[in-house]
Amino acid sequence: MRTLWRFGYSARLLKTNHFRTAASNTSFPAVWMLLAQYSGRIPGLFVVVKKNRFFTMPETVEDKANLELYSPHPEVRGMTLLDREAFKRTVVVPVLKVKKEIVNTLLKSLKHTVLQRPGLKRVVEDPEDEDSRLVILDPHKIPEFSLGESEQEVLKRLNVHPEVSKYNLELTYENFKSEEILRAVLPEGQDVTSGFSRVGHIAHLNLRDHQLPYRHLIGQVIIDKNPGITCVVNKTNIIDSTYRNFQMEVLAGESKLVTKVKENNIAYELDFSKVYWNPRLSTEHGRIVELLKPGDVLFDVFAGIGPFAIPAAKKKCRVFANDLNPESYNWLLHNCKLNKVDNKVKAFNMDGRDFLLGPVREELSKELPLLKEQKTSFHIVMNLPALAIEFLDVFRHFLVGEPCSTAGLPTVHCYGFSKHDDPAKDIQERAEASLGTSLDGRCSTYLVRNVAPSKEMLCISFQIPADVLYKRPCPDEAKPASKRLCTSKDFSEEKLELKKS
Repeated sequence: MRTLWRFGYSARLLKTNHFRTAASNTSFPAVWMLLAQYSGRIPGLFVVVKKNRFFTMPETVEDKANLELYSPHPEVRGMTLLDREAFKRTVVVPVLKVKKEIVNTLLKSLKHTVLQRPGLKRVVEDPEDEDSRLVILDPHKIPEFSLGESEQEVLKRLNVHPEVSKYNLELTYENFKSEEILRAVLPEGQDVTSGFSRVGHIAHLNLRDHQLPYRHLIGQVIIDKNPGITCVVNKTNIIDSTYRNFQMEVLAGESKLVTKVKENNIAYELDFSKVYWNPRLSTEHGRIVELLKPGDVLFDVFAGIGPFAIPAAKKKCRVFANDLNPESYNWLLHNCKLNKVDNKVKAFNMDGRDFLLGPVREELSKELPLLKEQKTSFHIVMNLPALAIEFLDVFRHFLVGEPCSTAGLPTVHCYGFSKHDDPAKDIQERAEASLGTSLDGRCSTYLVRNVAPSKEMLCISFQIPADVLYKRPCPDEAKPASKRLCTSKDFSEEKLELKKS
């Protein structure tokens, strides 16, 4: 049974209508037994026994003991086009008649008994007495419309008559929250989606197949119940791994998909239909940036619109940020200017592997030999969970020369998905396979979020081992004076000549 105070409702005074009983002066125990037996089966019949009298209530009045007392009208089941008027229903609630001078005192004394339904006023005017007010009680706390001993003691102390009256309370569409509306509309037993990702004024849904016939209704309900949401979209295909965007359908509201968001006190602007943005990653963005200190260097291989790069630049780090998607690159430049860090971020529009083999290798080749004291750390962020681990092989013999100090080795933060029973072990083994070395005792894994049932997103962090990162110079034995480095091509040609000879 749902607890009353968990529901969300708009603050709107509900109509209350005094309920009069139609009593008989004759006792009919046999008739009462018959009606009691069939009252649950006959539409519109609601039987109440009081001092051997019975009466019927209109069809709109629901049994006070009904567990779905505050659910929308059952006739909305299967609705695909939103009809707000159809959600009206009337329920019976218990009320106390109280002099208006002592209403506040009574509310404090009976705080566990009065209605605690968010959005509903607990006190309404008495249409029959302007000097009195009607205090609405929680029907689940007053199951038989009679007060317990402790409540009666309170009323006696305040000189309030303990009689509980019954009133009709009209509930409308505005008084139900989105989850309740959707649960009433969708077929019984099916999952209800009331959650969504919010990107500025846009609500982003991932509806399941059984929910698609109701998608436009779902979109409109979300707009109605969430101030500030003016557009609802549904993802219609998987994220494209090349540009990390996806096709979407506008379900309700305006079709404006350029929006503004704020994450960790930094503002971003973006076109949600053309770039990747996930508000569920804000904690992870903050976690990585927290690892950086002023003066560090960050290489963001799959930067998107800048959620790692811009906060790092704000922290006075030097940042090299890249994204293959031209739209992401343009919004990255735009957001760097918006946040006044365009002079601290070098932006690139390249394939991730080319970015690593080009600007990243060039910068590390220049910077690492100059490190005498460990004042600067180098971090490489690779947030492309579907593919990033496959890029790790690029670090094999990435640099040439003598290794720098262990402390100066770059730290990689690489993201990946896993459906394995032991996702941390799975991510580590796949990273080791790409690097060609063991990371036992040299890495840490962090669970970022649950993406779907049995699918996790993780981050594995490690310093690139020196024996992986560096390729040592090997002098040519035939020409010891030569400074030229041996390459894999040289070894191939030498083997070919030996075979010929």
